[in-house]
Amino acid sequence: MTTDQSDGSKKPSDIEGDVGSSRLSENLAKLEVLSARLVAAMSKKRTVDPSLQGPSGDLFMKAAAAYMAEMMNNPSKIVEHQVAYWGKSLKHYVEAQQVLKEGQLVAPPDSTPKDRRFSNPMWETHPYFNYIKQQYLMSSEAISQAIEDMEGLDPSDKKRVEYFSRQIVDMFAPNNYLATNPEALAKAAETEGQSLVDGLENLVRDIEANDGELLVTLADKNAFKVGENLGTSEGKVVFRNHMFELIQYAPKTETVHKTPLVIFPPWINKFYILDLKEKNSLINWIVEQGFTLFVVSWVNPNASYADVGMEDYIKSGYLTAIKEVKAITKEEKVNVVGYCIAGTTLGLTLAHMKKIGDKSVNSATFFTTLTDFSDQGEVGVFLDEGFVGGIEREVKNKGVLDSFFMSRTFSYLRSNDLIYGPAIRSYMMGEAPPAFDLLYWNGDGTNLPGRMTVEYLRNLCQDNHFAQGIYEFEGEKLSLKDITVPMCAIACETDHIAAWKTSYHGVKQFGSRSKTFILSESGHIAGIVNPPSKKKYGHYTNDDMKLESDAWKEGAEFHEGSWWPRWGEWLAKRSGKQIPARIPGDSSHPALCDAPGTYVLSVIKS
Repeated sequence: MTTDQSDGSKKPSDIEGDVGSSRLSENLAKLEVLSARLVAAMSKKRTVDPSLQGPSGDLFMKAAAAYMAEMMNNPSKIVEHQVAYWGKSLKHYVEAQQVLKEGQLVAPPDSTPKDRRFSNPMWETHPYFNYIKQQYLMSSEAISQAIEDMEGLDPSDKKRVEYFSRQIVDMFAPNNYLATNPEALAKAAETEGQSLVDGLENLVRDIEANDGELLVTLADKNAFKVGENLGTSEGKVVFRNHMFELIQYAPKTETVHKTPLVIFPPWINKFYILDLKEKNSLINWIVEQGFTLFVVSWVNPNASYADVGMEDYIKSGYLTAIKEVKAITKEEKVNVVGYCIAGTTLGLTLAHMKKIGDKSVNSATFFTTLTDFSDQGEVGVFLDEGFVGGIEREVKNKGVLDSFFMSRTFSYLRSNDLIYGPAIRSYMMGEAPPAFDLLYWNGDGTNLPGRMTVEYLRNLCQDNHFAQGIYEFEGEKLSLKDITVPMCAIACETDHIAAWKTSYHGVKQFGSRSKTFILSESGHIAGIVNPPSKKKYGHYTNDDMKLESDAWKEGAEFHEGSWWPRWGEWLAKRSGKQIPARIPGDSSHPALCDAPGTYVLSVIKS
């Protein structure tokens, strides 16, 4: 079978080689076509204010000046850093050479820390890839240590230098590049280039879909449809205005608590994060506990909302929703929940209601909410004047802040998980995005009204007016001590957006006599969307809120499992007696459409 054929026909091995060569040639040709599409797509990239693309050069000039001053004033520290790095790097090089000299094609000893970016066995066993990995991790450690020990920088500037330096270091990780990613190279060889063709197709698709910008598709967009397999809890839209649709959910119990509950989700994303699937739906769980539940679904604004501000969200949003719920249920009081930015604005609303003597709210719950921005946490690196000024110019030009900017900003808070990791799988491995409901929701963002965006960033985040007691609304100055209703706050231990210690610090300043604080494990989303059935993340409680945050946690009791049942008991005590279950709407509030409504389906580009 392997000898030359006397009749001139080809050997089977030759035929296989021709097929392989043909497939490789076809893939190379496809790459050329896709490359042309890529160039065309990138040529359509919109012009974006440089301030929204990264920190100004001033920040790195400050860092360079501080480093030079350190070199002049404390040269021994700089020498110590350099010698330590050179020593590790040189020792590793010598060890690698010694192994090769002995004729062993193996990696030298590896004392670098474990890193899930390098989980493929070849990073440990192959001398080439292991050498690259070790050198990268040594360099990363040296850079991080040098910045940590740097003196002479303002604390806020140092935090920004640390953050953006880490972004640069993460970007240059060897797994992010084809030539130094063993898994991607192996797959390209196995598939004769097909994985690279598929990856380039994914890259071109993403850039074309985002008008020349690169935004990695995190989830299969064809796997989900809101109202069909996401956001499916039964209910009716019973009120609608230019700001929101009000959804009342159908009861699942014969009787319900007398006092209704209204949830105000954040308007940076869509409300169905609380109703992804039946098994992890907080909305479904609340209804099953016997509460009459209303949820606000905010409008996805276009340029016509340019002049909509915080005042509109409070008056046409919160106060209107509370009024309509009272009218539908014939109740004098409601319980309310605010999540993230909606929690901050709920705080403002409650302070305003205190000023005018409106006692419509019986109790309030805050999910991952900041009300005192004196410590802005990780998000603070994006709240300097350069970045906020860029946003102000962007919304003045477009009327709204496109969802693209917020999505990209929050993604960079977890860049390895939400940018580089997905990009490797999609663009280098040629894999299709996974059918993951949470990541689908994460990519389904909303625009923000121009005026509201600037007011929130300037008055609350930057100037901290609410915590200072000088936030002006309707001729009054609002403060945290004006929040006096019984309240419960849930914060999340590893939250990158609303740090739990900062959330706790704000709650401590509330005027409420009855305060409950619960600290959930995990982050901004997973810590909240944490159903009891999963038994995944636990939570901490401590009744002594006179303590500072560290002391509060040190003395807190840890509980296995979700905080939902604990909060449910807290809410039940403040929700009155049992009455016959309510059917959505009434004669003056007929059902306008089925849940999840129409506003949640709106996709608008600025």
